[in-house]
Amino acid sequence: MKLTCLSKGSGVHFPPCHMVEFCGLRLLLECPIDLSALNIFSPISAGRQIDLSGFISAEPWYKTAKNLHLCDASLIDVVLISSPAGMLGMPFLTRNPRFSAKIYATEATMRIGRLMMDDIVSMHSEYVMFYGDGERTGFPEWMGWEELGRLALKAKEAVMGEDGEELGCWLPLYSAADVNGCMEKVQPLKYAEEACYNSMLVLKAFSSGLEIGSCNWKINAPRRNFVYLSSSIFESAQAIDFDYRSLQGADIILFSDMSTINNIEEDCSHIGGSKSDVNKDDKDLILGDASIPRPVLAEDDISELLVDNCEILEENDKMSFITSYIIDSVREGGSVLIPIGRLGVALQLLEQISDLLKSLSMEVPIFIISTTAEQTLAFTNAIPEWLCKRRQEKLFCGEPLFGHAELMKEKKLHVFPLLYSSDLLLKWQEPCIVFTLHWTLRLGPASHLLSRWHAVSSCLLILEQGIDAEMALSPFKALSMRVLQCSFLSGIQTHKIFPLLSILQPKLVLFPEDLRPLCTSQNSSSFSLLFYSVNSTLRVPSLQDESKGRLTTDLAFQLQPKRLFSKEMAIARLRGKLVLSKGKYLLLSPKKPINLPSLRMLLWGSVDPARLLIALKEKGIDCSIEKETTVLDDDTHSVRIKVSETAMIETNGTETTICTENGTMAALIHETISSICEGI
Repeated sequence: MKLTCLSKGSGVHFPPCHMVEFCGLRLLLECPIDLSALNIFSPISAGRQIDLSGFISAEPWYKTAKNLHLCDASLIDVVLISSPAGMLGMPFLTRNPRFSAKIYATEATMRIGRLMMDDIVSMHSEYVMFYGDGERTGFPEWMGWEELGRLALKAKEAVMGEDGEELGCWLPLYSAADVNGCMEKVQPLKYAEEACYNSMLVLKAFSSGLEIGSCNWKINAPRRNFVYLSSSIFESAQAIDFDYRSLQGADIILFSDMSTINNIEEDCSHIGGSKSDVNKDDKDLILGDASIPRPVLAEDDISELLVDNCEILEENDKMSFITSYIIDSVREGGSVLIPIGRLGVALQLLEQISDLLKSLSMEVPIFIISTTAEQTLAFTNAIPEWLCKRRQEKLFCGEPLFGHAELMKEKKLHVFPLLYSSDLLLKWQEPCIVFTLHWTLRLGPASHLLSRWHAVSSCLLILEQGIDAEMALSPFKALSMRVLQCSFLSGIQTHKIFPLLSILQPKLVLFPEDLRPLCTSQNSSSFSLLFYSVNSTLRVPSLQDESKGRLTTDLAFQLQPKRLFSKEMAIARLRGKLVLSKGKYLLLSPKKPINLPSLRMLLWGSVDPARLLIALKEKGIDCSIEKETTVLDDDTHSVRIKVSETAMIETNGTETTICTENGTMAALIHETISSICEGI
């Protein structure tokens, strides 16, 4: 098995991307787009107070995962997608005529990902209308060295990377037809549903709790199995909770939750270690030893630690703070812009805002503006099997799964596909609260509304943490509106990583190099750690030398086992057809029955030289031990027996050789050896 981390990503909207060579197959894990790189382009806006200097005024291209463009698309066999953000780059691959891989994603991820891609294509069309449908062959003018030299340092790094290696990551956006072609190649799965690829791999998706439909993957193969562990949340207010128990017992875990990398120094001090301490022993492989006694918590205690309600309570407190801040802005006569790309977070925030407005008897219009908003909202109220228990209970009580359905009936929530539609202009009034389902401040209605409100001090902008707010807002000079940047739960908290791994009980964990500081001496465990880094191939050692197989019932009844003299085991010989089915070896009965007595005897065990001498002499053969040696390196004992003047026997623990030109003598010696050995 080989692992190559193509990109470590940056947060929920740009997950890590890996290439895994496994059982002779190549698996691509995630195919995202770095949408934050769109900040190098100037926004389209009717406003006059926009500073476009230092930005690229052209139709945007889109940045794929680092190093993915270096991979041959024809060599990819399987693509696994764990979240909607992880599939936004798939049409770039599927439009390549040489791409023939099978793509797997959950049904909900597939549907939400499709809506997100359709929305991007629709929003991008505004740039096409503004700049014209230019020629797409070759590189655009802004990629020329002269044009790149005019960019600010931060923008230039976003385009080229540190050494210019990321310049090849940029591609023109796919079309609606490309999206349709991509979705035709995706096989949707339910949670825990088996999918078999090429009779070799058995794939299962289990909920990660991060978003509706997001998942972790368990891959079973004949000789090993591994788990792809993506960003996960133990308790969610929208999605099904993290199903970590279904991931237990894997040989290998690929730990790909890098949501805590930015806070690594603080987290190290929190768990009682330091970065300097761990780097004193900078080994690529840290071996675990289950035989070392150490104080451990019981599994029930660890489970309580993992699912302690603290995360969801903190998230609710955070939502309450944001909501109160929004209401304060509205009271002052300011409008609120909420460009949040996480569907679950946006829906939860919408519910809390509407509840608080109702309790305060305030009438403030709420708008959701997106070309796919109506489809997205309808979809979320029709998927109870993908939602948390609290949401599912609403179904049995006859209530809608989310509150937006009631808000639309009461005409408190207005959904429109376009900002400048006549219907919206008739409903429009300020102050108002506007949700836009895209967060880059370059695509869609967010940039237009920002140019309208950025100079109004009573207005408020809500941003997700991880966005470069300085770069995203720099075109909007004389910024007076308030900006609240919030962090939402996006992965496993650092103090829960090793307790989780201790419950999963893998043999080996592939761990990000950036998270090495967490591996202090206090985290000693029964599993081994192997560290990987971006753009380097990690060779994963084999954990077992043997393969297990199964017999069909009819073949098992044909066995005629013979117990050995030692009575420790019984052996039998059989003939069948070895096939691979659902990741397991299976022996099938031959079409024609075989006659076992007609087959040559197969001998078992090693030859005892003393017994062989006695047996040869009983048959009247003159023999003696000529030479006896022992090899100290592997403790091999070898004996050479001289038989008359025309034959020689050499035997050791693994083989016996008869040397003679006399066929009759060879047959007699073979018969003698067979008489003292066990066989079938």
